[in-house]
Amino acid sequence: MRTNRKAAALLAACALVVVAGCSSSGGKEAKETPSKGGGGGEAATTQRLKIAMVTHSGEGDTFWDIVQSGAKVAARKDNVEFLYAANKEGKEQAQLVQTYIDQKVDGIIVTLAKPEAVQDVVKKAVAAGIPVVTINSGAEFSKAVGALSHIGQDESVAGEAVGEELNKRGKKKAVCVIHEQGNVSLEARCAGVKKTFKGTVENLNVEGTNMPASTSSIEAKLQSAKDIDAIVTLGAPFAAASVKAKEGAGSSAEVNTFDLNAEVVKQLKAKQIGFAVDQQPYLQGYLAVDELWLNKINGNVIGGGKPILTGPALVTEKDVPALEKLTADGTR
Repeated sequence: MRTNRKAAALLAACALVVVAGCSSSGGKEAKETPSKGGGGGEAATTQRLKIAMVTHSGEGDTFWDIVQSGAKVAARKDNVEFLYAANKEGKEQAQLVQTYIDQKVDGIIVTLAKPEAVQDVVKKAVAAGIPVVTINSGAEFSKAVGALSHIGQDESVAGEAVGEELNKRGKKKAVCVIHEQGNVSLEARCAGVKKTFKGTVENLNVEGTNMPASTSSIEAKLQSAKDIDAIVTLGAPFAAASVKAKEGAGSSAEVNTFDLNAEVVKQLKAKQIGFAVDQQPYLQGYLAVDELWLNKINGNVIGGGKPILTGPALVTEKDVPALEKLTADGTR
């Protein structure tokens, strides 16, 4: 994998936080974290905590299954009851955060994909003495809402890395498929691509919760613009939709995608996809729970006021052998 240098430096710091590491199944390593007092044990013997995660996930978005997998492993290790809720609409996401404030949870993990809709309620949580960690989306808004830190990839940097890779591959015209309008992180990815790509980039908004409609929209675009030679999707499920759309349109455009799952790895192996951008969602969930636990038990704050980057790393067919089992297990 070719990891962005800026991300690599901070990932090294992240590794120090995850003392025991994470196995593909969350097994032995997750059980070896020392309990309070310095001795070994299967799980922490610290007080039982309740930590909630609220994301902007739409129905059927498998990315968030991987985030939850990491969070649940950390929760078992840390003696934490993990709660999860999601809604793609900002207003409803804010209401979910309020529900957890009312339950007086010990910590909240939240995404800021639509910051204008959730920032006030996140500030309310902080004011109520509930520590907050933001993940995945809206890093630039995290400090302003009072979060301890933000865990994810720098979306602009990730987009720039994609643009540079497209240049290396000799591409001239790309379409950037946005599957959720108003999501600041998705817009930042496409903006990053445009910043470094020497060719032209056009954004295409599709209905992300309706995969057949998304496929049709991509196919129609490829039919109307035969000179498109690169498709950039911003989520793993839309890579498969683009492969199907490409076939339907008779296009020779190369499909590339943000995010990784088992299906993307299969498509990389079959050379149906050129490359994928891995932001390590498992790590985002794991570190978020772990940081809130460490903050509550030991007063720790990680990141030094800067985002803790979990990506980007560009993955190609050469990386498939190392990733096949991990993606099948739902940890990459």
